[in-house]
Amino acid sequence: MQQQLVQALAWIDSLGAIAPLAFILLYIVITVAFVPASVVTLGAGVVFGVIKGSALVFVGAMLGATAAFLVGRYVARDWVASKIAHSPRFQALDDAIAKDGRKIIFLLRLSPVFPFNLLNYSLGLSQISLKDYVVGSVGILPGTIMYVYLGSLVGNLATLGAGDGSQSPEAATVQWIIRIVGLVATVAVTLYVTRIARRALSEALPEEVATSE
Repeated sequence: MQQQLVQALAWIDSLGAIAPLAFILLYIVITVAFVPASVVTLGAGVVFGVIKGSALVFVGAMLGATAAFLVGRYVARDWVASKIAHSPRFQALDDAIAKDGRKIIFLLRLSPVFPFNLLNYSLGLSQISLKDYVVGSVGILPGTIMYVYLGSLVGNLATLGAGDGSQSPEAATVQWIIRIVGLVATVAVTLYVTRIARRALSEALPEEVATSE
């Protein structure tokens, strides 16, 4: 799949003025189709440069994430529910989202632990409104910029497609920054969700005791 995506990027690069539109459409399609977008994000840095590439990835990812969210909520709800609805972790997350949706979504978008494409569909089952979902999803921006910048350091699509493991010191530094930001966001969202879950449990237990009496 990686080679096909690199070939698609090379084709987009040859389209001239309509290349940005074609790139956005590609990003929407792969997001909805559960295709990992890391190669395309890196490729944006090669084809369009950091600033333009970051803007195009952000637009494509936001539109794709919104489309997947709506599919998960209204079209494929039963299928998505069969995968995650009975998960205690999802229930705890949903409770936290109900209390502070935008903040939770923002932190989830910063964290690499929660897969971007799966999260889009899963959140369609949550209590979050479409507006708060979109606003919170702005959290993808820091990671987007760093990955596009990392791609710009690669230099050409041939190197990207070859998966050359060699890295410049600058690229290695960017990767460490991405990992650190992701780790901090993961810890933050985990602690926040845990606190919400404990609070809900402590509130529920007195009610159960009172009912049993």
